[in-house]
Amino acid sequence: GSITSQVSASPTAGFSVVTFSGASAGTVGHGLGIAPSMVIMKSSSTALGWYVYTSTIGASGWLQLNTTAAAVTGNTAAFGGTAPTSTVWSFGAGLAGTGTYVAYCFSEVSGYSKFGSYVGNGSTDGTFVYLGFRPAFVMFKSTGANVWSILDSSRDLSNVTDLSLQPSSSIAEETGKNIDFLSNGFKLRQTDGGWNGNGTTYIYMAFAENPFKNSLAR
Repeated sequence: GSITSQVSASPTAGFSVVTFSGASAGTVGHGLGIAPSMVIMKSSSTALGWYVYTSTIGASGWLQLNTTAAAVTGNTAAFGGTAPTSTVWSFGAGLAGTGTYVAYCFSEVSGYSKFGSYVGNGSTDGTFVYLGFRPAFVMFKSTGANVWSILDSSRDLSNVTDLSLQPSSSIAEETGKNIDFLSNGFKLRQTDGGWNGNGTTYIYMAFAENPFKNSLAR
């Protein structure tokens, strides 16, 4: 990239940690070999929020991990308006001059991780999201104004999975998300607009419980 950075990358796991100076706009290397589907970026020297790039929203917008705000669209300030490539992603001019940054970059690895979106149906017989593996961890948020939620198979040992944490809040663990973790994905079992509103788009990141070829049903 055009911005000097320090990169620690595991292309096998589809994950890298990048630190760089935000003195000016430009491109930043990520070390993954394929374009990241999600980049979570935070200033380490100022009080700015956590900016989240997803391929669903694109580089002309973002979500913020620390707030419940709706997705910003039509704005290149954070990610420059240019989609990531197999080597770099873009740091936008709107954040230039705001100190040093750390970025966590994620690319999909078949059978291990998946990043994407789904549309809710507002039913207890909710949307099924195909992953190709049984998830151990799912984080999701609507593109509208609503909370981020994290569910996992370590705290919930059987379906329905409903213990959630909220990156956008300091509240304690909650119950009631009601999602089934299945052998090849997850299925919504609740009607709440935070995760299954009728016609609402949600972005998600998911990681496998038993990676690669041996997904097991509950």
